Amino acid sequence: MLPRRAAGLMVPVLAVLACTVPAQAARPPAQGAPGMKHTWAPADKHAFGTAHQLTGHAYFTLRQASLSEVYYPDLSTPAFRGLQFAVTDGRSFVDREVVDDDPRHIEPVAPGVTAGVTPQDRSLAFRQVTENARWRLTKTWISDPARDSVLLRVRFEAKTRTALRLFVLADGAPGNDGNDDRGISGESTMVTYDDEAASAVAASPALAQTSSGYRGTGSDPWRDLQDYKLERTDATQPGNVVQGARAALDGKDNQTMTLAIGFGRDASAATATATGSLASGFDAARTAYDGGWSSYLATLKAPPAPVAGDAHMKRLYEQSLLVLAALEDKAHRGASIAAPNMPWIWGTLSLADDKETSDPYHLVWPRDFYHAATAQKAAGDDAAANRLVDYLWRVQKPEGDFWQNTRVDGSPVWKSEQLDETALPVVLAWWLGRTATTDWDNIRAAADYLLTNEDGPRTGQERWENQDGYSPNTIATEIAALVCAADVARKHGDAGRAAAYEAKADEWQAKVESWTATNNGPYSPRPYYLRVTKDGNPDNGFMYTLGDNYPRQVDQREIVDNSFLGLVLFGVKRHDDPTILNSITVGDETSAEPLK
Repeated sequence: MLPRRAAGLMVPVLAVLACTVPAQAARPPAQGAPGMKHTWAPADKHAFGTAHQLTGHAYFTLRQASLSEVYYPDLSTPAFRGLQFAVTDGRSFVDREVVDDDPRHIEPVAPGVTAGVTPQDRSLAFRQVTENARWRLTKTWISDPARDSVLLRVRFEAKTRTALRLFVLADGAPGNDGNDDRGISGESTMVTYDDEAASAVAASPALAQTSSGYRGTGSDPWRDLQDYKLERTDATQPGNVVQGARAALDGKDNQTMTLAIGFGRDASAATATATGSLASGFDAARTAYDGGWSSYLATLKAPPAPVAGDAHMKRLYEQSLLVLAALEDKAHRGASIAAPNMPWIWGTLSLADDKETSDPYHLVWPRDFYHAATAQKAAGDDAAANRLVDYLWRVQKPEGDFWQNTRVDGSPVWKSEQLDETALPVVLAWWLGRTATTDWDNIRAAADYLLTNEDGPRTGQERWENQDGYSPNTIATEIAALVCAADVARKHGDAGRAAAYEAKADEWQAKVESWTATNNGPYSPRPYYLRVTKDGNPDNGFMYTLGDNYPRQVDQREIVDNSFLGLVLFGVKRHDDPTILNSITVGDETSAEPLK
């Protein structure tokens, strides 16, 4: 989130806009402030994109038939909630874009791909197609590689005998909240701003009949359109601002438009960004956008043989690598977020509880980080993997452990202790060959923290983040970290530490089954691993609250998952260990029936 400016230095936004928006008569203030409580869009995203170039700090998401959150100026800060279109004939119907889960609404598009040609998925450009019996909308989304803006190419086709009207419905929410915004309706530009950032929506050919109001009230442009009009108002009081404008397209003689959503620290900067992107043009931006991602893929290793030989798997493989690269913040290099969304209904719940900003998943977790870095290293992006380690060392706590998660700037958000998130950075650094003196300082601090933890391998939270106790997965990562740290310690002549690390790793390896595998559970007479045990005694039927709104307490022997396979992944147990094999059988059998 951008720093707040001193109130005395704030320039009146109408005066600022005079530099970039044509002069206009003062619009009447919209009624209904602050409007309905702001919430973020649902978590299920169907596309994510940004330019590979580091000069464009806008990251967009698509959900179903429309744009959902856009992040600016970094990947921890959602700054725009969404954009949709509405179509009307001005007298008998008003259609809002179809919203459903039909996967045909969104497809990746490759450089130069035209309709009817199978895309090769070598870019994070996406096409959305929505239609009904009266009209068809084809939208192609990219971000501007040179500016902080999202660009959209629209083709609007009327299937009726007469021309139709197309309207843009925008929901800006700058600064990672949406209840303190104001909206200005310029002659051809819609600006939303607060005291931290601003967004501006503009188009070529230009928009008209712009309107700013408050969601869910009589000034909401979508409500206005039910009467086939837009009231031209400004949202002068803080609130949940929504905006609308009429596009110049009629689906007949005028079918194509470029729309830009520009961002900036204030209204003037956002407007300049949007108009600059429009002046440079969509085609030039698209060429640079596709070229950046295509060039990046060219630096990677060829896909593994089984993947390269399957066209579908190759496309999925390449698209996945592009997404991983795009999840690294451009302003804070090495900071790779978990995902550009809010999980489940966190956005709704947090805001309903008067928490104005959103948190997960657009934060940095060392655990997710580890998996992203190992994938990028395996694909040949050594530089990205090493940037991620550099970031981890920057945010490591003085005691040697790590926060549960941080924003991309390194500031902590959730502060619970998850010992796999202290262990995995050690494993990652060792795997990448990061054993220099400066790396050893960080590795030693983390390993010493694990070694001297008064609760032993018991973690404050295991990998599902809502239970404490003895987790086979967490213990596996701790053992691996100590073994890796021992190897680095010997390279630096610290034989005493190496021996201490290995002795503790051997002790935990010998005890992990007795801590976490039950011999008298309900699913098998033979031992099987549990998700977690509260006291290291898996046979005692300890009852605990499962969490996530589950309605009853559970016996710890009921709760199994496949995270015990970390014991095999990190070399703690053999793949053919009898308890491992039995736990796989138990997991397969119980996963088919939900817990009652």
